[in-house]
Amino acid sequence: MNEPIVCHFCRAELSAAEAHEFDSTILCDHCLEERTTLCDCCLDRIWRHEAEGNPTYTLCRYCYENNYVCCADCGALVHNDDAHYTDDNDEPYCQSCYDKLCSQAIHSYHYKPSPVFFGEGSLFMGIELEIDRGGEDNANAEKILAVANRNEDRIYCKHDGSLDDGFEIVSEPMTLEYHMNEMNWREILDRAVELGYTSHNAGSCGLHIHCSRTFFGDDYDEQEIAIGRVVYFVEKHWSELVKFSRRTIGSLNRWAAKYATISDSILETYQKAKNRDLGRYVAVNLTNFSTVEFRMFRGTLRYETFIATVQLVDEICRTAAQLDDYAMENLSWSEFVQRIDRDAKPELIAYLKSRRLYVNEITNETEER
Repeated sequence: MNEPIVCHFCRAELSAAEAHEFDSTILCDHCLEERTTLCDCCLDRIWRHEAEGNPTYTLCRYCYENNYVCCADCGALVHNDDAHYTDDNDEPYCQSCYDKLCSQAIHSYHYKPSPVFFGEGSLFMGIELEIDRGGEDNANAEKILAVANRNEDRIYCKHDGSLDDGFEIVSEPMTLEYHMNEMNWREILDRAVELGYTSHNAGSCGLHIHCSRTFFGDDYDEQEIAIGRVVYFVEKHWSELVKFSRRTIGSLNRWAAKYATISDSILETYQKAKNRDLGRYVAVNLTNFSTVEFRMFRGTLRYETFIATVQLVDEICRTAAQLDDYAMENLSWSEFVQRIDRDAKPELIAYLKSRRLYVNEITNETEER
């Protein structure tokens, strides 16, 4: 006598015509319907408890892992062919979230478009200015962008997780002359103040300046020699630069630390600095491929302080490129400031005097913002 055909789950006896075999398991019509389903992509049958996807779209594991992604914003399931990506990261977005993201004036932290260079020369500097207390507000960012990008796109805005209620203003790389004479920084900073932002007084903001690595030499080895002089200069004249920066020691230790590797020679100091491998939260950040980043300055919305800081970085870089190691090792702070062209960098001279850093000449300090 033949063994009866029984549904594996409900144990109902079945005729040969009523029995369905799936995954080496016998099922009746009801259990087949209840416990299995079809993949909406490849139409293969799968167990319901192994199905992927969402409540309205069912997928087998293979199709889910190879043909679909989840929107990084809303989590919606998106076919690979329908996913959208921004220029700044590899996260996928659905059409709706992508349209919303592209329309926002404040980009994500990882946003990094291909640079556009402004000005004539070899030393280009890109600015990152953090502003706070006025809101991470797209409407406000659009008003600042409207001032800065009136004729062409020269700055953009980014989210910055270190800020309480603001965002970061980032410029394209520009020469000092362009920053001073073509870029309307005074108008941009005044607009930020009008919108309720602060930078120096927020206590959370920095002013970071990226300098083109190619300025320091035609090849990597030549660049390394001059960049070593930059690091040595900052380490040797740390006390003066701390006073210039307006930052507290605690803030510097957290966001722009000293390498603390000063030696008699530039080469030894630079080698020790690189061997310490402190990452990017140092006064002179060496981790970027194309730039050397000065991170130690406190943010400001006062134009004279802002442009004086850019001028100082320009002066440090040019001094490092012009002097040999012996001259750089023996350069005192007073000799350094006396090298500055008073006519070309009047804001820097005035700021040095106000901070009591210019020989014996002193002027009254002005209020930051």
